[in-house]
Amino acid sequence: MTIDLNSDLGEGFGAWDMGNDDAMLGLASSVNVACGFHAGDSDIMLKTARLAKERGVSIGAHPGYRDLHGFGRRPVPGLKSSEIETMVAYQIGALQAVASLAGHKVTHVKAHGALSNVACADDMTARAIAAAIKAVDPNLYFVVLPNTALVRAGEAAGLKLIYEVFADRAYEDDAQLVARSKPGSVLHDGDQIAQRVVRMVQDNAITAASGKIIPVKIDTVCIHGDTPGAVEIARKVRAGLESSGITVAPFSSRR
Repeated sequence: MTIDLNSDLGEGFGAWDMGNDDAMLGLASSVNVACGFHAGDSDIMLKTARLAKERGVSIGAHPGYRDLHGFGRRPVPGLKSSEIETMVAYQIGALQAVASLAGHKVTHVKAHGALSNVACADDMTARAIAAAIKAVDPNLYFVVLPNTALVRAGEAAGLKLIYEVFADRAYEDDAQLVARSKPGSVLHDGDQIAQRVVRMVQDNAITAASGKIIPVKIDTVCIHGDTPGAVEIARKVRAGLESSGITVAPFSSRR
């Protein structure tokens, strides 16, 4: 059994850092790099791409709403489909260009924050993201959350889908993430998270906050790089997987 571990990195800006990217790049097998709209800049993107290449870690574009102040976690209402498509294509292209300087290659796209949350429920937004990916490079993998509009949009566009679950986030009974505004939405106990991830991967199912078991397809597990204690959580998750006989490897190397 093999699984990918992904993390959202490159989310600093200028002289300001967020998270321990260097340590996370030693634990994740794929990373999603901020493309300058919700966080990140060209220098951070280049540094992240270079480190990832050195360590054999796959990189993907992590496009979000243009909202540095809100870290891309606030919805931006009123955008037309064409505006969302252009916004996403622009960010993918930016990372592709910077990755070329590092001698690395972008393999996938994963929507960030509020853009992803909106697209999970809104077909128009999901279709716009999928259309942007297909137009830029139809061979890019599209990271999607199971049982969402992202899946429908990706399938309709003929994209290769990677199904993602979250190690450090709680789930509702409909397999959607518990809103960050609610208590208990983000998990912090590394040992419990590691046990939870092993069960999810072995059973191909997530356990909602209520205890409900929801069968889903799982290709990759996300550990947020900005979660307090992210490095220790990632270390325990990876150790838990490997001690259970589950190999951690980039999904792009397995398909």
